[in-house]
Amino acid sequence: MSQNSLPFDQPLQVGSHSFQSRLFVGTGKYPSLDVMREAHDASGAEVVTVALRRVKLDDDGPSLLEAIADRMTLLPNTAGCYSADDAVRTAHLGRELGLSELIKLEVLGDPKTLLPDPIETLQATERLVKDGFTVLVYTSDDPILARRLRDAGAASVMPAGSPIGSGQGILNPNNIRLILESVTDVPIIVDAGVGTASDVSVAFELGAAGVLLNTAIALAKEPVHMAHAMRLAALAGRAAFLAGRMPRRLYASASSPLEGQLESVATT
Repeated sequence: MSQNSLPFDQPLQVGSHSFQSRLFVGTGKYPSLDVMREAHDASGAEVVTVALRRVKLDDDGPSLLEAIADRMTLLPNTAGCYSADDAVRTAHLGRELGLSELIKLEVLGDPKTLLPDPIETLQATERLVKDGFTVLVYTSDDPILARRLRDAGAASVMPAGSPIGSGQGILNPNNIRLILESVTDVPIIVDAGVGTASDVSVAFELGAAGVLLNTAIALAKEPVHMAHAMRLAALAGRAAFLAGRMPRRLYASASSPLEGQLESVATT
């Protein structure tokens, strides 16, 4: 059994791809490529996302792709794209470079909020699916849009917990619940907004199939330590979800009921 999965869990299935770890990590904002690689190892993640616009195509200086461990599956993304045309063009460029048919689709609405443009995102999803990509699509926490993206053929719907890089955690867990309730045939991977390990646990306890994070590890005072914490939080949150939490009650309920015990003492 892998130390990054649970003995009573199934692998995460995204399209034709199967992963033991349900934690996805990124590559930006690290103090160095060495720290990034060490943090990736500590996280136990099997999937790493990289912005296609950051990939160096020349031989000058260290290569980001060379710093990514061979064991990891590369998930190119279209970060920095603000139209469906731009995102589709970028995805095709990555595939032509031989990176992957997997694509994390991001079509942003503006550079200040980094929120997705819903219309352009849906259009880009439809086009990339038609072109044979396995599309994992970044979206808002809108349950209606999540269903539309699923219907368009997305292999995974990835609602934001809160704005990218904000570290605010999951601001609207009810919307995530609604998405999980209505989109059950593709994995829901919470993407963006995680700040610390407890945010990862909350996402998994809600029922998310996976979590993608970057800034929370990269900007921690000790990125490698935080990556280790994220791995443990993912396992704990997923295990708690599979176990099924006890129901919430308004009033107390004694942990050790006395009924039966007193009767037993009285008859001896």
